[in-house]
Formats: sequence, C-alpha cells, structure tokens
Amino acid sequence: MQRLFTRAALTAAITLSHGALATTAQDEAAALRAELDATRSAFQERIDALETRLRQLESAGTAASSSSVAAGAPVQTERLERIESRLERVESVATTPAAPAPSGFNPQMSVILGGSWSNLSDDPEDYVLSGFIPGGEESGPGARGFSLGESEMTLSANIDPRFYGQVTFAVSPDNEIGTEEAFFRTTALPRGLTAQAGRFYSALGYVNGQHAHAWDFIDLPLAYQAMFGGQYTTDGAQFKWLAPLDTFVELGVELGNGHAFPGADHGNGVGAWTLFASAGNDIGISASWKAGVSYLSSDAEERGYEEPDATLADVANPTAFSGDSAVWNAYAVYKWAPDGNSRERNLKLQAEYFDRTEDGALSQQNATLGTGVADYRSEQSGWYVQGIYQFIPNWRLGLRYDRLDAGSTRLAFREGLLSAADFPTLEDYSPERSSVMLDWSPSEFSRLRLQYARDQSAPGTADDQVWLQYLMSLGAHGAHQF
Repeated sequence: MQRLFTRAALTAAITLSHGALATTAQDEAAALRAELDATRSAFQERIDALETRLRQLESAGTAASSSSVAAGAPVQTERLERIESRLERVESVATTPAAPAPSGFNPQMSVILGGSWSNLSDDPEDYVLSGFIPGGEESGPGARGFSLGESEMTLSANIDPRFYGQVTFAVSPDNEIGTEEAFFRTTALPRGLTAQAGRFYSALGYVNGQHAHAWDFIDLPLAYQAMFGGQYTTDGAQFKWLAPLDTFVELGVELGNGHAFPGADHGNGVGAWTLFASAGNDIGISASWKAGVSYLSSDAEERGYEEPDATLADVANPTAFSGDSAVWNAYAVYKWAPDGNSRERNLKLQAEYFDRTEDGALSQQNATLGTGVADYRSEQSGWYVQGIYQFIPNWRLGLRYDRLDAGSTRLAFREGLLSAADFPTLEDYSPERSSVMLDWSPSEFSRLRLQYARDQSAPGTADDQVWLQYLMSLGAHGAHQF
C-alpha cells in the first residue's frame, strides 16, 4: 500500500510541476508575442519613413545610396529573428504533452526466442569427442525431442558521449539465467583506439564473437567444441586499434581472468591473454573478403573432468589437468553478391583452422588403482569449411564439413599404478562431421531452419542428427559483423 501511495504521490507531483511549467511558458509566450508585434510595427514604420525620405531625395535630383535604407534594417531584422526563435522554443514547451522523464534514458532492448525439435540416433548423454579432454557446457548435439533452446535478452545504450554499454542475459531450457555478456566500451578515443571491459565474447576466431542466433548452422563447429567447450568468453579488458588505411586492418589484445576453458586459473592476476589481427577489403563491387589470425595463452590449475573407469561400469574417475594451454587460430571469409545486391542472391565461403598445445601434469583419482600422476603433452588441431548460398530471396542452402585431429599425446607416468588404458577419452581418433541445412527467413526478424548432420565423433559410431529450429527476434537489434 505504501508503494502504491508513493507512486501516486510522485505521479501527482510530476503532473503538477508540468502544469506549472506549462502555465509559466504560456505567460512568457504571450509577452513575447506582444513584443514581437510591437517590434514588427516599429520595423514597418522605420521602413516607411526611409522609403518616403528616399523618394523625396530622388525627386529633388539628389543621388542617394540605397544603403541608407539598409542602415537600420540589419539591427531590426536580427532582433526580430531572435524574438521569433525564442517564441518558437517557448511555445513548444507550452504545447508539448507531458511524458515521463525517465523514458528518454531507457536502453534499447531486444529478445531472441529460439527453440528446436531434434531426432538423434545416438543418446546425447553418451556423446564424446574422442581424443580430446572435455570442457565447457556446449559440447554435443543437445537434447532429443522438443527443446526451448536458449533465449536471449539484450539491453544496450550509449551511456554518455564517451561510453557505450551492453548486457546480454541467456535463459536456458532448465530455467537458469546466466550473463553471456556485460561490458562497457569507449566511443571517443582518438587515433582509431577502442577499449572495453567486463564480460564479452573474445575476438579469438571468426564465429566466436557471434551470438547463437547469428550462426549459419544450429550448432558450433566441432573445433570450437573441442578447443573451448563452446564459445570462449572472458572477464577482463580488450584493446583494439583500427589502422588509418584504405584496407581494413585491426589489431588487438585481451587480458582476462582465465577462468573459461581451456583455462582454469584461480589467482589474482592475468590468467589468460589473447592477441588478434584481422584485415579485409572489397574485390570490385560484387565481392569482399576478411581474414585473421589470433593466439590464446591460458593457465590451467586443476582443470577437472571425469574419465570413465576402464573396468568398472557406470564409474567415473575424477581427473584434472594442470599446466599451460596455447591455441592458434586462422580464418578466412569470402562474400559475393551480384553488383553488391545481397537481397537477391549471395554466397559466403568460410573456413577456420585451430591448433592447440597443452603441456603439464594429468592426475586421476582412480576407484581401483588409487591416485596417479603423469606428465602430459598434447598437440591437437581442428578445422572446418562451409559455404552458404542464398539462391533466391529469403532462402539459403548451407554445407559444412568438420574434422578434428587428436594428434600426438604423451603420457609419462611418474606416480601411482595408472596406465594409458585408464584414460579412454584420450584414445587416438579423428572425429568428423558433415552437415547440410536449409533455412527460410521471411524477414530479418524471423528464421526457420532444417538441418541434418552425420556425426562421427567417436570410433564405431555414426550419429544421424535432424533438427527443426525457429529463431524470432523482438525489439531493437544491431547489425551483425562481416
């Protein structure tokens, strides 16, 4: 009741204050209108007097310059214009309807609704990328049947002339709300510099910086799932420099806490850092390109996961990696549209390559053999290539091929009775997947997608995956990256 009363009192106060302001403005407008009429009358009398004097001089044969007429005009005209301008401003205040003052400061808001239906031949609970230490929460094809998917809500606005802010919340199908991004960014630094701080998707790679609704397929490439457990998000700061060239050239560095996979830093300093560079340009009027490289270095302290027991069914052994992780990335994107008109037809070709090296120690608390520790080093890679073709307006067809290489993994046991057989996840294998999709976008705010994939992520398995997906965008929404 007290809240309702307070709100009512506040509303009444705002209404009364606006009424008083409107009354005062109306009185001032009336006074200005009277002053304006008097000035116009005096101005006209002055013109009439000057014209009469001019005619008298001309009739007397005396040469008179027309500048005498204009002698008093500029002063009178300037005064008249000032009064008219002031009158317009005052009348605007007096006649504009009242509006709640805070509404002018509300940020832009957008909501993304996403959902899908899937048919998976293999149980997603058993999904594994053989040869790679698992991490993150976005690996695998997701749940079977109908799923709400992940909904997003974004609030963004210019904070002041120097800063811009954005926050994106994600609502999971399990009704959990998480913060995907929450950062501020500078808007007025000189010489092509930009800085931002908070939580944000790293500039590492090409797809990593895109939100899920901007992906060309329903899922991430296998390389992102293997190297980062999904998208790589960092809490920290980013600094970018845009070179003053005709060709697009951008350089940057990120400093983060290193909590996200493949890192697991628990210290006070910088647990991960990233360097990135990208360039791009047009090729005539119909094509353009962009390419980039990046490097991520992160520290891992007891980065845990669970290894299936080699002898006991339904038993998982806690396992942890401690050491250094370094990831290289290179990407290239090519876009084509006839005469630059992408509404009718367009083609996008894209590819990324990843290379990761990890060096440290791998420990396991084995249910049968006890605790063991091994020196661990791995050199692994992954890549994908895809093409998206819009053959008629609103309709696109896409193909993608993913492949991973578990590479060389070295385990040198120094404590305990463990052997390589107690780490079945690290079995030497090269997962691969082929995907095809067809989507229809009636407008820029809605999309329906059909996708099929044949996923061979583990030896002896071939998961046939079918999805139907919808994506709906509500509210303000910024442009996507190149």
